[in-house]
Parts: sequence; C-alpha cells; structure tokens
Amino acid sequence: MANAKKTLICLLICMMVPFMFGVTCRAENPFLQSFEKRREHMVRTQIEARGITDKKILKALRKVERHKFVPKEYQLQAYGDYPLPIGEGQTISQPYIVALMTEVLDLDSSKKVLEVGTGSGYQAAILAEICESVCTIELIGVLGEKAKNLLADLGYENINVKIGDGYQGWKEYGPFDAIIVTCAPSHIPQPLQDQLAEGGKMVIPVGKKFTQELVLLTKQKGKIKKKDIIPVRFVPMMGKDGKAY
Repeated sequence: MANAKKTLICLLICMMVPFMFGVTCRAENPFLQSFEKRREHMVRTQIEARGITDKKILKALRKVERHKFVPKEYQLQAYGDYPLPIGEGQTISQPYIVALMTEVLDLDSSKKVLEVGTGSGYQAAILAEICESVCTIELIGVLGEKAKNLLADLGYENINVKIGDGYQGWKEYGPFDAIIVTCAPSHIPQPLQDQLAEGGKMVIPVGKKFTQELVLLTKQKGKIKKKDIIPVRFVPMMGKDGKAY
C-alpha cells in the first residue's frame, strides 16, 4: 500500500512540474491541438470525401492554418464547411471551393499564378505552398495590407501583393500560367484573358449576384476554350468607382 501511495505521489509531481515551471509542448496544448484536429477533419470529410485527390493540394490544406486568416471571433468556425466574413463586406471561401478551384488549374512548382481578390490571403497561401510564385491583387486597401502583413509574418517570400483593380490584372508580371479569380464579374475580363499564357488556365466565377457559374478557361493556340464547372456564389467584382463589373 505504501508503494502504491509513493507511485501516485510521483505521478502527480510529474504532471505538475511542467505547469509549475511554465513548460508546455505543442502536443500538450489543447488549443493548438484542437485546431490541428479540426484541420485534419476538414481535409478528410470536406475535401478528400468530395473527390479532391491532388496530393500537393491536400498537403497545403493540412499545413496552412486557416484560423489565422479569419477574425478572432470566427476562429473556432474556421474549419467549417462554409464561407466566413472577413470584414469590409468580403468573405473567405468555403474550404472545398478553395480546393476545387486550385485543383482544376493543374498546378505544380513551376507555375506562376495570378490571383484576383486577395481577401484574407488564405487562397494565396495555399497557392504559394504549391507554385513557384503568386501575384495577388486586392481592391480594398485595408484587406490587402492586412493580408500582405500576415503572409509576410507567416514567411511567404514567393507572394507579391498589390492594392488595385483586379479586372486589369497585373501586366508587368504576366503572362501567367494560371489565373484564379475569387470575385464574380458579369463577363470574363479581356485583360485577364490577354495575360494568360499559351496553354494556361483560368478559373473564374461569372454571372450576376444570384446566378453565377464557376468556369474553367484554357488558352490553346491563342484561343480561349470554356468549360462550366459548378454553380457558385461569390461577392461581385468591383472597380475603383464602386461599381460592379
């Protein structure tokens, strides 16, 4: 009996020592562990279960901490199967839509990508985990600067962020192997078509507020081929004058 009591006392001391001296480890931190488990659950149940198979995308989704790209009040919902507000009337897309739009572009480490609609910076981070370089444009200065600072803090050196009108693209860095548009114009912007490299692909939601289609465009011999993917709903693509394109 005495030996049992001694063993119990030793166990209690071992459990208390890390807290007495402020020593903790990543695996023992329930807050971080919770986000890790949620992220893994997101990938398995929302992404893989819906048929996304590209290992590069799955790896990126498992690595990028989505909760860091949403306001604090929404962090516990960051791995849910839905979009979330990020301020200024904008949203971070549903994780599956992020994965789907990335997969249809058929990306690898040699690709140079243009993103129109930086938003929180989450999609840019996913792209940066896969591609050589990412150029991303955000019309709303507050969001653009916030995303730029966050991406820099997270160590992404292959992302260039610009505050400007995404409809016009980023000609100085073009042509691009792939273009991803995360806001919806009523038509496909000609400047973006012009900045798409030969053999390149563009994924873009097109349509009015309540009737949009996610479209995949491929440039072959200078001509654009179009393929409809799924119905979607994105925020409208706006110009500097505050009007929707």
